[in-house]
Amino acid sequence: MSFSFTDEQEQFREATRRFLQDKSPTTEVRRLMETSEGFDEAVWKQLSGELALPGIHIPEQYGGAGFGPVELGIIMEELGRSLLCAPYFGSSVLAATAILEAATEDWKCELLPALAAGEQLGALAVTEASGRWDSDGIATVARDSGAGFSLTGTKSFVVDGLTAGFLIVAARTPDTGGEAGVGLYLVRPDDAGVTRTPLETMDATRKLARIDLLDAPARPLGEPGADWPALQRTLDLAAVALANESVGGAQVMLDSSVEYSKIRMQFGRAIGSFQAIKHRCADMLVEVELAKSAAYYAAQAAASGDPELPALACLAKAAASDAFVSTAASCIQIHGGIGFTWDHDTHLWFKRAKSSEVFLGTPDHHRELYLQRTGV
Repeated sequence: MSFSFTDEQEQFREATRRFLQDKSPTTEVRRLMETSEGFDEAVWKQLSGELALPGIHIPEQYGGAGFGPVELGIIMEELGRSLLCAPYFGSSVLAATAILEAATEDWKCELLPALAAGEQLGALAVTEASGRWDSDGIATVARDSGAGFSLTGTKSFVVDGLTAGFLIVAARTPDTGGEAGVGLYLVRPDDAGVTRTPLETMDATRKLARIDLLDAPARPLGEPGADWPALQRTLDLAAVALANESVGGAQVMLDSSVEYSKIRMQFGRAIGSFQAIKHRCADMLVEVELAKSAAYYAAQAAASGDPELPALACLAKAAASDAFVSTAASCIQIHGGIGFTWDHDTHLWFKRAKSSEVFLGTPDHHRELYLQRTGV
């Protein structure tokens, strides 16, 4: 397995980075944080039309670029560096992957081309009030009346749930428990029985919503009640993508810390010359490099169909989340008093680090899941 990026992948990274540097300065991030939609439609159209990023990992037969998890990881890493406010993770990663893994061929042909072109947005609704990401946390009920399915329940922490044109909802058939009976269902947010409510969160750069369902009409994406394996793989692939995003943010925190330690003077010398600061930056470097290794390895494992992907996804998510939170906290400390102020940008990445830490499961959850999956 190769652990280096090809020249073409590096060129793709540079093109993506230039675009994001131009379109997502922190002033723009702060502006979009205050809006209800959370993104700029004009920038999203450019991102979709000029770079074709929403469909990067969608097969060409469905209108995508036909690349894979490695290229998706590159995009996510650059998005983590720039904190671009856009529905990429909710629609292009979570929703698109769920369709690829669970949907019938007819659904794929109907839904994926619009997602790949960035013309429509989707959202994946899994967690509920408990915040659990396992099958036991799914309590929303899917009932078959004979004339069609209807869903009743409440979904929380749905990424980009407010702006999505359709929802993919995890629900279970009545009188089932555990992994049995879990299915994925397509719900139109404008239908009767569907209510969307924005959630106030620490990280305003990533919009979350609560979805209340009361006998909401729904259509199964795959075989009703038999989608848990596909959903589990979707969450594993999403964890790998999120790990790559986290290492991008962690790298920014490391770079910011090193740069500031070179210019901040104290007692007539740069603070970077003090041993305590040197040790802190060295520790941050080790954390970031280890997290990158785990995230890159998991992305390549996903691309090659490695059977160890479920375990590697857990390791990548845990390592990257820990590294992002740790480096963001260290960056604030190295910046001193100004690092705690609203005027300084460091807190934007710190808040993203804390939200990403718990999304898709905490590091402790993934370490426990790793032990289960490896039979330890």
